[in-house]
Amino acid sequence: MSNTNTSFVLQKIDEISFEQRDMPIAGPGEVIVNIKATGICGSDVHYWTHGSIGHFICKAPMVLGHESAGIVSSLGPGVTSLKVGDAVALEPGVPCRNCEMCKIGKYNLCPDMKFAATPPYDGTLCNYYKHAADFCYKLPQSISLEEGAMMEPLSVGIHAARRGNVKLGDRVFVFGAGAIGLLTAAAAKAAGASHVTIADISESKLDFAKTYSADKTILLTKKRSEGQDSNDFARQQAEEIMAEHGVELANVVFDCTGAEVCVQTSVFLAKNNGCVVLVGMGASVQSLSVADISAREIDVRGVMRYCNTYPTAIEMLASGKIDVKALITHRYQFKDALKAFQHVKEARQGTIKVVILNE
Repeated sequence: MSNTNTSFVLQKIDEISFEQRDMPIAGPGEVIVNIKATGICGSDVHYWTHGSIGHFICKAPMVLGHESAGIVSSLGPGVTSLKVGDAVALEPGVPCRNCEMCKIGKYNLCPDMKFAATPPYDGTLCNYYKHAADFCYKLPQSISLEEGAMMEPLSVGIHAARRGNVKLGDRVFVFGAGAIGLLTAAAAKAAGASHVTIADISESKLDFAKTYSADKTILLTKKRSEGQDSNDFARQQAEEIMAEHGVELANVVFDCTGAEVCVQTSVFLAKNNGCVVLVGMGASVQSLSVADISAREIDVRGVMRYCNTYPTAIEMLASGKIDVKALITHRYQFKDALKAFQHVKEARQGTIKVVILNE
């Protein structure tokens, strides 16, 4: 093992470079993981281009990446659940374990969460990463390391499906045919949804969705007229979607875009007593038709990452209920990480998930 740890570091807005950092040393309850595969998330690119997401602001150089899997290379004192050589998927957030949210099992809402590549905490795009052993999940031999890196976005989909309380026979509508939208749809199907419709503005993404987790796809082409109220447009769009595409009102609508118009339309596509789940990250303040939400008793629920999902995600892959490998459309070597980030930034046609491999 080298004495230095090559890391892919966001230095400042629009500037990323490789940097040699000190090798991490595992403390009690920790392991060192030789990172082998890392998926690029939109948040990684957003930090690169904007330097912040909401109130999380990069004030110092930060290693990027949080969708990772690798091989355990060393153990800290007291670790008995893993051994050197184990292939593991890393759940990138480590909570305090002591607060009220942690104690009731909703540790994703821990106010002291230490989440990889969320300021001020470094991420996983490096050769070796120190992590809590109990947030490293052993992968069966049937699951590759690049699939292991996909456990993180799949966890978002699983948590979203749980937040929507998807049940057997439910009709589901999903805005967004990117990786998160597709995996949310797949998780909803695995939870029992009988019919899933996915809508997007990208025809190529919808073409892929037809082969993956969608029973019906809808290409969104309409735009709001100048001066038209946004919620009036959303109501009109919902009515046209149902009339033109034969879509019924959904038990659960997932917005995986963050776009205000999609969030607004979600309200009008939900059944009375239905649920709208906000998975995507958009503008912090948005306009919604509260009158409709109240009069039709629609639940609007937020999603903050995930919790208690990795064992389920691994089981779903091992059992063949969900396929994540199909979503990996492009692969880059670690030395070409900047090219990989540029690829995602450019939103090239045909791209679903880009994974960086470290041999």
